[in-house]
Amino acid sequence: MNTTLTPYYEKKLQCLLCKTNFISTKIRSSFVKVDFYDKDFCPNYFSDEVNPLFYSVFVCPHCGFSFTEYFSKYFPPGTREDIINKVSNRWVSQDYGKIRKIKHAIASYKLAAYCGEIKREKNVTIAGLYIRIAWLYRKINNKVQEQRFLRFAMNEYLNSYLNSDFHGSQMSELKIIYLIAELSYQIGEEKQAVLYLSKVIEKQNTTTERTIVEMALERWHEIKAT
Repeated sequence: MNTTLTPYYEKKLQCLLCKTNFISTKIRSSFVKVDFYDKDFCPNYFSDEVNPLFYSVFVCPHCGFSFTEYFSKYFPPGTREDIINKVSNRWVSQDYGKIRKIKHAIASYKLAAYCGEIKREKNVTIAGLYIRIAWLYRKINNKVQEQRFLRFAMNEYLNSYLNSDFHGSQMSELKIIYLIAELSYQIGEEKQAVLYLSKVIEKQNTTTERTIVEMALERWHEIKAT
């Protein structure tokens, strides 16, 4: 009997929409080793094969509803029916629950973003999906699509900051402000980048998130030097 532990395990889930039980693959945290992070917090792993980013989205094979652990279980009035009409009724049954290649990961995130938009999930939740799509396109050097989804993510983070919907999430206000600045810089919106970098730097004496302040200062000096 082979008892060798693999990086993968099966997670039992229940679809938030149709309540059907299904299985989705996840990666054991003990196998996850980060080499370094990009300036927008994109993790770069030692192994391209063992990438937990590929498995954050759960795709119901029965109805097509796609979600993450950050999705609310609550469906605002009318959204359940809207998802059934726009997603489930057009769904061709397929299984995203096995080991994924990057193309499957990108497709799963796009499905989750579409479902999240219809469901009216928080801006901060949608932003998290868009930035991860951008990261995955970065891995395959698709600059056009990376830029497209970085812009989508920036707009969602900006809306999240303006309406304060990040409260109660894993994202702090400082991290949201920094990401607005960094993503603005990456898509060529330098004026907005400087504005939001300054908001981060203004908080340097009142925050415990020193790393984010240092990253903002580094980017600030880089912009000013050009």
